[in-house]
Amino acid sequence: MTTIIQFLIVFVILVLVHEFGHFIFAKWSGILVREFSIGMGPKLVAWHRHHTTYTLRLLPLGGYVRMAGWQDEDDEIKPGTMLAIETNAQGVVSRINLSQKTTLQGGIPVQVDHVDLVHALEVSGYANGDESELKTWRVDHDATIIEEDGTEVVIAPEDVQFQNAKLWKRMLVNFAGPLNNFLLAIVVFIGLGLANGVAVTNTNQIGQIEPNSPAAVAGLKADSHLQTIAGQRINSFEDIGPILARHKGEPIKLVATKAGVTQRLTITPTKQGTIGVYTAVSHNPLGAIKYGFTASWGVASSIFHVLGQMVTGHFSLNQLAGPVGIYTMTASAAKAGIASLVVFLAALSVNLGIMNLIPIPVLDGGKLLLNLIELIRRKPLKQEHESMVTLIGAGIMFALIIAVTINDIMRSF
Repeated sequence: MTTIIQFLIVFVILVLVHEFGHFIFAKWSGILVREFSIGMGPKLVAWHRHHTTYTLRLLPLGGYVRMAGWQDEDDEIKPGTMLAIETNAQGVVSRINLSQKTTLQGGIPVQVDHVDLVHALEVSGYANGDESELKTWRVDHDATIIEEDGTEVVIAPEDVQFQNAKLWKRMLVNFAGPLNNFLLAIVVFIGLGLANGVAVTNTNQIGQIEPNSPAAVAGLKADSHLQTIAGQRINSFEDIGPILARHKGEPIKLVATKAGVTQRLTITPTKQGTIGVYTAVSHNPLGAIKYGFTASWGVASSIFHVLGQMVTGHFSLNQLAGPVGIYTMTASAAKAGIASLVVFLAALSVNLGIMNLIPIPVLDGGKLLLNLIELIRRKPLKQEHESMVTLIGAGIMFALIIAVTINDIMRSF
């Protein structure tokens, strides 16, 4: 149960950060964010603030930012639909209720003849069952609509819809999710650097010495500067490993200095080629900031290597992980301690950011590709063509997820 909770916490943090990127850039771009949901499925809790409805849903396996113009097909209210409207003192509609779960106090029941919540912003129909008079009400630009599941969101007028924002702003919104994942990883690695210090490998100074190790038995002092090992000059910590690997289990000479005092020791590396020394650790904040970027780039480089193998044909499903694989890796990281779990969170965040930029429709990278096509053509694709491309992309992603999940399960057993 603990592992499940840890997995869900990691997953929710990644989704929350990713979707918040889309959310904040959409708000900045003047695009209406109708709903910001954490979780999927039935609604548990909802609150409304600054024209956005925030919802917490039952299944903590995702989340989404619902912008005006995205997935608003469900807003189409067909003739004959029964609904209720609430008007303000000027007779302008401020709320529309389509839900059987909610009752508007003082609401006017209306049988719909025509509803336009995008352009004309009006509702036409027959009030209180009186079919002798067709009435038309003007709808406020910021009116809300209570949907069939009881979620109340702001309507989506044309001027605040996603597709009507400038192209460069839409591109920023599409890129903002992965960008936030990269920033999360950088911040996490900086935090780890500040909390635990950063290993300094570009110096011949060592840090701590493992108790009862060959270095401890030989009498090597912590924080010493290694001058030579087996007669070879030591300039940085990386120089140590290759030398010891050539002298596994063999007594060798080591020269070190500390505070002006020179030590000449004989030391015998283990059969694994180690002597039990650790790197020096720096607690310099600037070093921690640098580490945030270099560690994130190190993770990204590994991912780019795998993606390169996909292109060159040297690819295996074992290089990918779905929900089952991520759960298994979360469990392994958690067993190693909280620091290991935090590092895993940062690495997974970089992974999520890069994978989302793959130019497959449905992913953010696919949306950016469509943006670039629009930039080149100087006009967007037709809606039906874009929908077809998106459907194909969704099919590819679904097939890949199924294949990866099956492979994860087979590996687990």
